[in-house]
Amino acid sequence: MVVSTFLSAHDDTSEVSDLRGWSEQQLIAAAKGGRRAPFGELCERHMKRVSCVTRRITRNREDAEDAAQECFLNAFVHLKEFEGRSQFASWLTRIAINAALMKLRKNRGAREVPMDEPNSSSEPVAQREFRHYAPDPEESCSLRERKRILKSAISGLRPRARNVVELIHLQQHSIREAAQILGITTAAVKARMFHAKIALQMPLLQSVGSSNCARQAE
Repeated sequence: MVVSTFLSAHDDTSEVSDLRGWSEQQLIAAAKGGRRAPFGELCERHMKRVSCVTRRITRNREDAEDAAQECFLNAFVHLKEFEGRSQFASWLTRIAINAALMKLRKNRGAREVPMDEPNSSSEPVAQREFRHYAPDPEESCSLRERKRILKSAISGLRPRARNVVELIHLQQHSIREAAQILGITTAAVKARMFHAKIALQMPLLQSVGSSNCARQAE
């Protein structure tokens, strides 16, 4: 579906066939000029890789296909921003990861059930959702603050480190799976995680220090 979107009727069949002999650089240059057929050829060459990435993250075939389509559409719109400093496959993989993660976030929001929604169970919503004892207010406040700081710190990471953290700690992928999704070695994943942990450690240590100072002042 994605490929056919770009290989439109405006493009001659013989031209599309000739594109298979083009180099990736030639296809990118032509696609930057607004030509759809060269970008369609790029889609075809990288479809398997992108689909693998989105499927591993969403773990759902339909969601993976939607994310892959969104990835290629975003790549076409922002292709002029690709400067060739990294490989096109790496650049496309980052877009695929973001598209898949966005799909997960949207699905998560859609699955949220409003508190006032009628339920088939005779058990009150409050009892269904909060049957376990909650932590004391001080612990809850501290936990929320640490989560807020951590989330803010993750969003401030460089894209390469942020993608690794999201895949391993938020999506629960193994280091090997993260390496396959990103198209890099496991050693590279470990190196990025190491730098990410150092970057994340400082704001968390600062939050702990502030919390301790507040308790001592009481």
